[in-house]
Amino acid sequence: MVTYSESGVDIDLEAVTVSKLADKLKSTLSYRDIITDSGHYAALVKLGDKAIAMSTDGVGSKILIAEMMNKYDTVGIDCIAMVVNDILCVGAEPIALVDYLAVEKPDPERAAEIAEGLVKGAEESRIAIIGGETASLPGIIKDFDLAGTGIGFVDIDKIITGENIQPGNVLIGIESNGIHSNGYSLARKALFDDAGFTVDDKMPDGNTTIGEELIRPTELYVKPIVALFEKEYNINGLAHITGGGFTNLRRLKKGVGYDINNLPEVPEIFKLIYEQNVDIKEMYRVFNMGVGFVVIAEESEAEKIMDTLKEYCNCQIIGEVTADETIKVKAFEGSEIEY
Repeated sequence: MVTYSESGVDIDLEAVTVSKLADKLKSTLSYRDIITDSGHYAALVKLGDKAIAMSTDGVGSKILIAEMMNKYDTVGIDCIAMVVNDILCVGAEPIALVDYLAVEKPDPERAAEIAEGLVKGAEESRIAIIGGETASLPGIIKDFDLAGTGIGFVDIDKIITGENIQPGNVLIGIESNGIHSNGYSLARKALFDDAGFTVDDKMPDGNTTIGEELIRPTELYVKPIVALFEKEYNINGLAHITGGGFTNLRRLKKGVGYDINNLPEVPEIFKLIYEQNVDIKEMYRVFNMGVGFVVIAEESEAEKIMDTLKEYCNCQIIGEVTADETIKVKAFEGSEIEY
């Protein structure tokens, strides 16, 4: 079986590494009025009756797909999406971002293409790109890397951390459009290294190429989620489903579990990866598997929340919160997975 670890990414070792880093940095939280613990999707700093939310992320090894296709006008969307989607998870509306472009050597034409994606992502998210940094780092960077740091704001009494999540709450899943920006080391090993596909090979349905599916930019969930904020619905938790799949839900509240048993149709790109001898449990531990964002609320709130979401995206109830701390997922091939 092909695993993420074999492709060069050890999730468990990453978790230990992050824990070691976070433990050393925790003492700095006392210098300011910090609301969220480290490990949540975004950090919150209290400023009067409001809080500033901050998050940082990058495009990751999806950049290698852009290089294979010589197409750089979408990775900026991914950069913004990975940041602003996390900021939403504390109830904050994203407002601004700074980008960081590190290059092996300057390439004005490629930089212009990257900027196209940043502009498109900013337009869709309604944020301002207020500055950034470009660094030439030969010997450290091969080709380029792109990351961003974003800020948002939220009224103190409207912060959503997940602390109100209770057993019996329902999970409303918002569909993804594919891999987004996580799990590309595993995808490349399974599809290219092991199976011998190329970015120009057609998908099984013949409608798109593998490259087109892999480079499809991450969905931006700002418009639908901010619409929920504006309606002031009672929302108990928000989760951006990224690397780690549905185990991301553990960022919200300790002591509860999730029974995820009604997922939407899995995008074909995931099925193709799975068919290259990738274990089904690994698939749901690495990829979003068709759900890019989750809203958690009381069942009585679900219908009106979905009515608003459906003005912008596809969504459905995918499961419920349980009391046993286990995450159970009904996989697309019929098995039940536990984490």
